[in-house]
Order: sequence, then C-alpha cells, then structure tokens
Amino acid sequence: MALKLDDIKAPIAHEMDEFEQKFRDSMKTRVMLLDRIMNYIVKRKGKQMRPMFVFLSAGTCGLINDSTYRGAALIELLHTATLVHDDVVDDANYRRGFFSINALWKNKVAVLVGDFLLSKGLLLSVENKDYHLLNIVSNAVREMSEGELLQMEKARSLNITEDVYYDIIRQKTASLIASCCAVGASSVSATDDVVQTMRLFGEKIGMAFQIKDDLFDYGEAEIGKPLGIDIKEKKMTLPLIYALSKAGWLEKRRIIGIVRNESEKPKKVNEVISFVKQSGGIEYANAVMEKHHQEALQLLNEFPDSDYKKSLIQLVQFTIERSK
Repeated sequence: MALKLDDIKAPIAHEMDEFEQKFRDSMKTRVMLLDRIMNYIVKRKGKQMRPMFVFLSAGTCGLINDSTYRGAALIELLHTATLVHDDVVDDANYRRGFFSINALWKNKVAVLVGDFLLSKGLLLSVENKDYHLLNIVSNAVREMSEGELLQMEKARSLNITEDVYYDIIRQKTASLIASCCAVGASSVSATDDVVQTMRLFGEKIGMAFQIKDDLFDYGEAEIGKPLGIDIKEKKMTLPLIYALSKAGWLEKRRIIGIVRNESEKPKKVNEVISFVKQSGGIEYANAVMEKHHQEALQLLNEFPDSDYKKSLIQLVQFTIERSK
C-alpha cells in the first residue's frame, strides 16, 4: 500500500501545524509589496518535506523544543531565498506549477525578496543565539551554490565522470537534506557524534533522492517533469554517464554529439533514452540509489525505536518511491 504523507506526519502533526503558523507570522512585514509577496510564497508551499525531516530527526534524537521550530524556519527561509534567486538565474517563469516571483514582479524585486529572506533567517538565528544551527545551514547554502557552479563549469565539456557527478549532487541536493537532519539533532542538544550521524543519514537520503529524480527523465509515466528534459538541458546524469562509460569510442562521440547539438529534436532525445536503457544505465542508477537508501537505514539502527524513527524511515521510503 502506498505511503501517505499525512500518515507519516502523524507523530509531528501538531508541531507541523504550529510551525506553519509561526512561519507565517515570521514572514510578516510593514512593506505592503513585500507582505503581498510573502503571502504568495507561504500559499504555494510544497509538501513541506524539509520541516518534516527537521522535526522527525529531532524527535528521534531527543525532545522537540523551541529551537527545533527555529531550526525548521531557518532552513525554510534560507532555502526559499535560494529558490527565488535560482528562478532569476534560470529565467524560470514557473515553480511547482505556480508563477515564479520574477515572472510576477520582475527580476529586481525577486533578487531583493531573496535577500530579505536570507536576512530574516540570519536574524532569527542571531537574535536567539542559535549559532550552532546557523553554522549547519550556512554551510549547506555554500555547498548548494558550489554544486550549482560546479555543474555549470562541467556542463560545457559533457564528459563528466561518475565521481564528479556524485560531488555535484552531494553539494547541490544532498547538503540540504543533510542540514535538515543535522539541525533537528542539534536543536535537541544531541552530541556532536549524533549530529554527524544524522547529517550523514540526510546526505545519503539526498543522494538517493537526486538519483531518483534523474531516473524520471527516462520513465514512461506522466510525471512531474517532462521526459528527456535533462537531456534537452544538456545535464549529464548517472544513467547517461554510466551508459557512456560502457560505450565504444564512436558510439560515445555520437551520443555526446546529439546531446550537444541536437537535444532540441524529440526524435534524437529518444535515441539517447534508448541508448541509455539498452546499456543498463537505468538498472545501474537504481542499484546505486538503493545502496544509498540501505546505508541511510543502517545509520538509523543506532537510535532507539520510536514513532518518530518509524515515520523517518517511512519518509525515506516515500522519497525513494515517489512518482514525481
């Protein structure tokens, strides 16, 4: 039976409701334009997986407290800031099916909104002396920026090795989920070793999450992103990297040529997808994803059984089995 987010959320349902209200209040401002944009951001929130990781990690390691709420808010503020800035960088008009801030209010306003969100996060931590949480989340934002820039740098050559790909997704995607789990543990005064274990747990989940996302590019089902979008955007992901590593010189040159010069042609994109499937790229990526999944679950074995831990395991499963 498919897992439902509401069931997974059960042990922290009260905390999540309270968090939502506190987060909404923390976004209020006297500048009318800014207040309107903040309301828009709050309304179009997604599944709220990040706060769930924070609260469930905190409950697994200790007693949820005010610091946990601030940690979850800090993650949301800083992450939302990076998304607003990303949309400007990518010139994107949509985010999760809604218009992006830059599409509605132009780039200049979007950049300033991102800056405002960053400052709110920094002030929230400094005013409450949550320096340990600020340190964790600031490191994640730095890594996310480095990961994006590393991907841009490597995208030009289209000859990314598996190790470079892992570096990119570790920084770009996994660092954020790692920081959610580390913040949860740190907010309940867990030891440095426990915080590090939870950070590593989150990192492995983040790696599995991104590989799952890459696999959607080759799926037949109607999903969140269009089929072959990574290929069209010239992104080198694990299934393709593996397939190319197994190909002969001529075949490799042909496929890279398609990605570089003909990725706008649906027929050519389908050629690349078929090549990846026939080369075992899908099976390989699935196996790597499952390896990270199992390693993450092993790390949780160190913690006593509880409803929080059970839900954390289910949230991981939800992440790996999701269909979009």
